[in-house]
Amino acid sequence: MQLVIKRNQDKGFLGGISFILDARVLLTPEEEKLVKKYKAHKEVLCTKGDLTYTINDLLTGVKDKYKDITILLNNGEVYRDACKHLKTLLEVMRSFGGQETVGF
Repeated sequence: MQLVIKRNQDKGFLGGISFILDARVLLTPEEEKLVKKYKAHKEVLCTKGDLTYTINDLLTGVKDKYKDITILLNNGEVYRDACKHLKTLLEVMRSFGGQETVGF
């Protein structure tokens, strides 16, 4: 899995600057099969304020516009955290039919 993040800027109508954050997840063929097999496209990866991101959102790409560069940076971290959660979900999907041994 790879997370591709693009940062751009745009001039507003009144001369201000908006910051654009574009994020998309690229899965390996094996990961794509797991998501399809378990019909996990609608699985929520994270919620940030009013925004909820699902696996499908990150697979199709998310594009958000901000007036504050700090918010752009914070939401970049949100996407990274969502990918960490997705990685955990994929590991669980791979583990079905096996067993886990935990030593203490």
